[in-house]
Amino acid sequence: MRARYDDIADWYEQEFLAGQGDDDPLEVGLALATLLGPGSGPCLEIGCGTGVHAETVRALGRAPVGVDLSGEMLRYAKPRLPVARADAERLPLRDGSVPAAVAVLVHTDMPGYPSVVREAARVLKPGGVFVHIGVHPCFCGGFADRSDPAALVLRRGYRERGWTTDSWTDRGLRDKVGAAHWPLPDLLSMFLDAGLVLDSFAEGGGDSPLQLSIRARKP
Repeated sequence: MRARYDDIADWYEQEFLAGQGDDDPLEVGLALATLLGPGSGPCLEIGCGTGVHAETVRALGRAPVGVDLSGEMLRYAKPRLPVARADAERLPLRDGSVPAAVAVLVHTDMPGYPSVVREAARVLKPGGVFVHIGVHPCFCGGFADRSDPAALVLRRGYRERGWTTDSWTDRGLRDKVGAAHWPLPDLLSMFLDAGLVLDSFAEGGGDSPLQLSIRARKP
């Protein structure tokens, strides 16, 4: 299976990420430090991409390991963390085998994200933590126009679930690979349906937040 990101892996690593430099506009590092926090043992990154979050996870005392469907993205990730090419809806791990898992900015890339959350719950040890960090479903999507830095324009469409390539910019990801959208109640329900307990939340990326983070635990 050829993943959508295979065709843009070089652009993603060499232009998109390189263009951000040391900036963290979505405050992913803060979300990981706050919601994942210090710990030990393996931390599974679901949809690890090129592995750019591995060092942040490692700095928390954890040992990052990653899975991704895109072989081309994993080509960049391999020097950064141990990886496996796998479908996030069928993780190659035993039940109850990891103490922590994260999914960073990937839920919109996964049309089957409810199944991904269930898989995360399956592979977590009892008491394990799953941290979701994603674009904010209320303020980011095909319905949200951020072309004016001073004014976020929300058009009709927030309640429309599904896949879109509509984007306010041609320098991002949505216009290239598309994105799935779930309204906030749908997203939160995925965790409850998977048997996880919602534990904590955070937002990041400005006054009109770009990012929503969720920490859930396996009972």
